[in-house]
Amino acid sequence: MELFSYMEKYDYEQVVFCHDKASGLRAVIAIHDTTLGPALGGCRMWTYAKEEDAVTDALRLARGMTYKNAAAGLNMGGAKTVVMGDPKRDKSEALFRALGRFIESLNGRYVTAEDVGTNVKDMEYIRMETEHVAGLGEGSGDPSPFTALGVFQGIKAACKEIYGSDDLRGKKVAIQGVGNVGYNLAKLLKNAGAQLVITDISEDNIKRAVNELGAKTVKPDEIFGTDCDIFAPCALGAIINDDTIDKLKCRIVSGSANNQLKEDRHGDMLQKKGILYVPDYIINAGGVINVAAEYEPGGYRKEKATAKVESLYNAVTQVIEISKKENIPTYKAADRLAENRINLLAGVRNDYIG
Repeated sequence: MELFSYMEKYDYEQVVFCHDKASGLRAVIAIHDTTLGPALGGCRMWTYAKEEDAVTDALRLARGMTYKNAAAGLNMGGAKTVVMGDPKRDKSEALFRALGRFIESLNGRYVTAEDVGTNVKDMEYIRMETEHVAGLGEGSGDPSPFTALGVFQGIKAACKEIYGSDDLRGKKVAIQGVGNVGYNLAKLLKNAGAQLVITDISEDNIKRAVNELGAKTVKPDEIFGTDCDIFAPCALGAIINDDTIDKLKCRIVSGSANNQLKEDRHGDMLQKKGILYVPDYIINAGGVINVAAEYEPGGYRKEKATAKVESLYNAVTQVIEISKKENIPTYKAADRLAENRINLLAGVRNDYIG
């Protein structure tokens, strides 16, 4: 990757490479845009095959956070941290405290929180070194249930468009990934009367969904061809691609995973196939909305945060309306929604410097 060319093409502000020999920390903090305010984005820990993959992931996720936060109506920019390492083996207090010191050096330009591979305890270690961290036990806590709630509301809005009603009773939902977010989504869908078909690479996750929710299971490579009403990707990204689109037997793709489209053209292909794609950064904004509520005047209030997450139903409806009015795929309509807000406020805000 030619890093500076990539940064120029997509208008990134800053990339920070973090290394601490004593703790073994190797991390990348990518800050995409601070037009709307300090950049908010979670801290992901993952076992990357090579360092370039970690950098690419951080950059893509950071840009996605800019659009997510803008479209969600937050006064926050977009950023992301990725930590290279096995979250089951390589975590330590020292590692996250070292990361906290790097975050503190950014003087409030970046606020982190939980993401894939990290949890409240990790954030508490970071908090020992910086105030610029959210999602703590005494604050908004685990964002997963709120992310799931937002996805649930988005699925209802999509069903309203496709089936004429947002009643989910009898709807068959295929969920790829039943970790923290996917499992919470599955519970909401089950309570709403939906039928569940799930898959996961973790046997423990599968057993939990089967035993507690009565979900049916398929092998990971079979989930794409499952005959269903809604396909909900809740694992990693780039799963809507040349190999999987032809297998899909659904009317709606709507899930929590980031960067579901491997390339933009795959959004075009879904539209041509008559499948409604609910853009991921619109529908999975519930967690970040909840985290951002910690920074609102008066402090965190769960009821207010929940109401704002539930309003993602309206955001999805708005994206669908833009798509139909302008005859563009929904992923472009979502970008239009986010960019309009950023451009509107660009004249009254400069880069956030703390």
